[in-house]
Amino acid sequence: MALTAGAAAACASADERWHDDGSGAPIADHDAAAPPQRPESNVPMTRLAPDEEPPQFVLFSFDGVGLTPNWDMFLDTAAEVDARFTALMTGLYFVADEHREVYQGPGHAPGESAIAFGGTTDDVREQISYLNRTWYDGHEMGTHYVGHFCAGGGWNGDRWSAQEWTDELDQFFMMMRDWQQINGLEDAEELAFGPEVVRGGRTQCLEGVWDRLVPAWHAHGMDWDSSMPEQVTGIVWPQRRDGIWEFAVPYVYSPPMGKGQMALDYNFWFSFNGAVEQPETAEEMRRIVYETYLFMYEQAYHGNRAPLVIANHFNDWNDNAFNPATADFMREVCDEPETICATHADVVDWLALQDPERVARWQSRAPVAAGPAD
Repeated sequence: MALTAGAAAACASADERWHDDGSGAPIADHDAAAPPQRPESNVPMTRLAPDEEPPQFVLFSFDGVGLTPNWDMFLDTAAEVDARFTALMTGLYFVADEHREVYQGPGHAPGESAIAFGGTTDDVREQISYLNRTWYDGHEMGTHYVGHFCAGGGWNGDRWSAQEWTDELDQFFMMMRDWQQINGLEDAEELAFGPEVVRGGRTQCLEGVWDRLVPAWHAHGMDWDSSMPEQVTGIVWPQRRDGIWEFAVPYVYSPPMGKGQMALDYNFWFSFNGAVEQPETAEEMRRIVYETYLFMYEQAYHGNRAPLVIANHFNDWNDNAFNPATADFMREVCDEPETICATHADVVDWLALQDPERVARWQSRAPVAAGPAD
């Protein structure tokens, strides 16, 4: 786990003390810094007029959000262009390695996981500081679940029952709620938000059967998901099913690759060279991803205006080819006219305000970015 040079400053609660100045009148003394003010949503929460086109929403999300300089890069880039993104938290990062046995994934032994836990207790402290900074910058907090058990890793998500998915989420929220007690860090900076803000997420490796996931989502008050691969080629409007808005990961035409491609960073890498580390190809890979995202945006903006799902990780794969490409794209489009780089939850709330008949018409629009541009 790569660490940044320093953690974000801790946010102290306002501490108002009263004292007597000799006149007998109490005076408020604000010694400690008040917590930052979280900005309001960048999505206008109004119903569109009948003749208005929807804005072009772009939904950036990051699976895992572990400690890395890429976190700073996206926070800084988003601030430049008033973009918001969704940070999909992995429960393991709330738990230091020495306390790993607090977790038992479905069908696995206590302390077992497919990816690393949270490192040292100092790493966990830094993780909390970054999560708080992300929250106070106006971004959304979602879940990337816990153990990251995928195909080939034993009892994996595609085989889990509804009860096993519910248990996985129970443990995620337990770690989020009780991380101070788990790690013996009762004196640490508090997490600035609670489990109630988590309204959706993405499963590990896009695994899981819909009918088994829905009961787990309902049990935890969730109303959106972004775990399903899109079933049609191209970019389309999300659908609401079983009370859940599904922002599927799109499969689109990639002009620089000359073929169809799932628009997920790891999948780009696998298609490019079988997910082999080749630092000498990083610039080429960066160009391919950026040009594909820009093609997707232009096709949607001038076409069906369907929200654009940009699914990413903070991982430094292929000499960190993917994160700079995504940041370049964020910087390029998020301050364009009629474009809002928003969170999934805000788009869900915006959709709830619109005329259902208009939403249905948007959903019936033909896919875009399914093939070469005319």
